Amino acid sequence: MAARWTMLAGLLLLLPLLQSASSSSMVFKLDGNVYPAGHFYVTMNIADPSKPYFLSVDTGSDLTWLECAASNGACERCNKVPHPHYRPGPPSYKVVPCTDPLCDTLHQDLGTTKHCTEPFQCDYTLTYADGSSIGALMTDKFSLPMVKPPNDHPDLAIGCGYDQGVNAGKVTTVDGILGLGPSSVSLVSQLKNHKIITKNVIGHYLSTKGGGFLFFGEESVPSSDVTWVPMAPRTPGKPYPYSPGRATLQLDTKSIGAEPMEVVFDSGSAYTYLPELVHSQLVTALKASLSKSSVKEVHDPALPLCWKGNGPFKSLDDINKEFMSPISFNFGHGVTMTIPPEKYLITTEQGSACLGILGTADIDLYLIGAIAMQDQLVIYDNETRRLGWTHSLCDRMPET
Repeated sequence: MAARWTMLAGLLLLLPLLQSASSSSMVFKLDGNVYPAGHFYVTMNIADPSKPYFLSVDTGSDLTWLECAASNGACERCNKVPHPHYRPGPPSYKVVPCTDPLCDTLHQDLGTTKHCTEPFQCDYTLTYADGSSIGALMTDKFSLPMVKPPNDHPDLAIGCGYDQGVNAGKVTTVDGILGLGPSSVSLVSQLKNHKIITKNVIGHYLSTKGGGFLFFGEESVPSSDVTWVPMAPRTPGKPYPYSPGRATLQLDTKSIGAEPMEVVFDSGSAYTYLPELVHSQLVTALKASLSKSSVKEVHDPALPLCWKGNGPFKSLDDINKEFMSPISFNFGHGVTMTIPPEKYLITTEQGSACLGILGTADIDLYLIGAIAMQDQLVIYDNETRRLGWTHSLCDRMPET
């Protein structure tokens, strides 16, 4: 059953575009890691007075949403999040009505049919590999690190996720999702439509040491040393917004899988995922490459496939002494994304090195998650429809 909010007169009006002059970019500090947190996240200050929330940086989805308590204070089947559940309230929030074009866009992106059970609000259901989230679309005020000139509290559409499904009840490291897809419901698209930034360009640096940075706008894009590929078209209902096209997979020089397969970038996924058959072939080849190594397969609760050497692995530097074979995605025309061992393995609390590439029967593509994006700047240019990556910025936050 949908949660309900009391409506005041005038809340059905569409929000006007902000009339301020444009800023060119903004930069956010990231926290978190692949393991053990399972997320890289940004702190967003939302509502008025503003409150901090941790949002997982997710290029695999469009909608930004928070785990949310409805007007009666209840959050049906929610998780235990770092901050008190977001509770929309006057005067800063507004409910997006079911008749708003933004509601149509959201459902088009999700590949779902809009049902106006409550005409004054836009209900939705998000489906993920590990569960679902039911919520309603609304707007609230955001406090953002504006560059020039300041625009203190723009009203932006977000989801109020009040029911996290049957898998709820977990302790999580984030309060919600920062959806960075290209559709008009995503946060960056709204910032451009509101004339707060001039270009719909996103970049993130995820560090193997934890943390990193995220930027919106074109000013922080390096002028050279970027490998660019065209962004594959997005078909209606396609769950993953960003694809650099099809690629073949290799371990060292050994081909894995017979045919090229579509690749998608999903920073909201901690690990990289392959179809089960391809994953099995990769594991076989990887084990063969370790046949003369001192590492031995061990059980570790962190991930399905783990090894230990003569002593515990304390850092990624220790991993590189035993694991030598890089994995590569070859897109053709001389374009390759190379994943060295420290970007496909993690070190666990038990001192194991575990494979952060998993197999699943649910996909017929190569899903590149956060683990494989580490220590490089990944750029999503929605203006020129291209994707890029580079090591040129290292650990430095862009200057603004």
